[in-house]
Amino acid sequence: MSDPHLLTSLHDGVLTITINRPDQRNALSLALLDDLAAALNSHRNEPGLLAAIITATGDRCFAAGGDLKELDAVRTEADATAMSQRGRTALNAVREFPLPVVAGLNGLALGGGAELAMACDLRVASQNAEIGFLQGQLNLTTAWGGGIDLCLAIGIHRALEILASARRIPAEEGRELGLINYVCPANAELDAGLAEFLRPWLQRSPGVLRGFKSITKASRLHMHAALAAVEERGFVSTWVHQDHWDALEAAQRKRDGGRRGN
Repeated sequence: MSDPHLLTSLHDGVLTITINRPDQRNALSLALLDDLAAALNSHRNEPGLLAAIITATGDRCFAAGGDLKELDAVRTEADATAMSQRGRTALNAVREFPLPVVAGLNGLALGGGAELAMACDLRVASQNAEIGFLQGQLNLTTAWGGGIDLCLAIGIHRALEILASARRIPAEEGRELGLINYVCPANAELDAGLAEFLRPWLQRSPGVLRGFKSITKASRLHMHAALAAVEERGFVSTWVHQDHWDALEAAQRKRDGGRRGN
């Protein structure tokens, strides 16, 4: 499968899916998320498959959130609910994939990009990568299951601090917190880091890796089933609240002012 905004390759038992929107900072349109889910689902039963990687083109952004032009049209509770459910369905295809999925963080993973990174089972990061749940800066909560994944990864107390502070977390700090599993050495390419991280996996059999993933998947999906509705209600209520629109307008004014000052 190959599409202008999504590139897919299969080599030596590893499926690699690359987000390919560098001019848009690899922003996550809903169509892209649909195609990401379709790409994963089409390879679920691939013979000899050992793992999947989700990464992105360039060296600046893994995914800098959702597509702002698309999201600007989402105004009502019904529209916000539909958007939340569509994105969650796509990221559930990542969580439910029968083999381990690794996020290759080539740069910033912000907002919805942080949610996609956390939907993956594990994360390998370049030195310049950062994870930022920036939703709070726009008076929003997480939409696609990312808050739940964050709690599962690092515990509820640390997760609350990260969500409430809405700060960017550099790769090394992310490793210390448990958000990131491997940080590439200085001046090392992300591809080399991913290869080193996955090297022991290539010695396992597909059945063994599927068996390990089935255990962790069942545990994670149990928590999502219990909490998805809570997260969705929080997101929809904050999305339609005036506090969100005021914060969004202030952020847009700041960006516009910055451009005029250049």
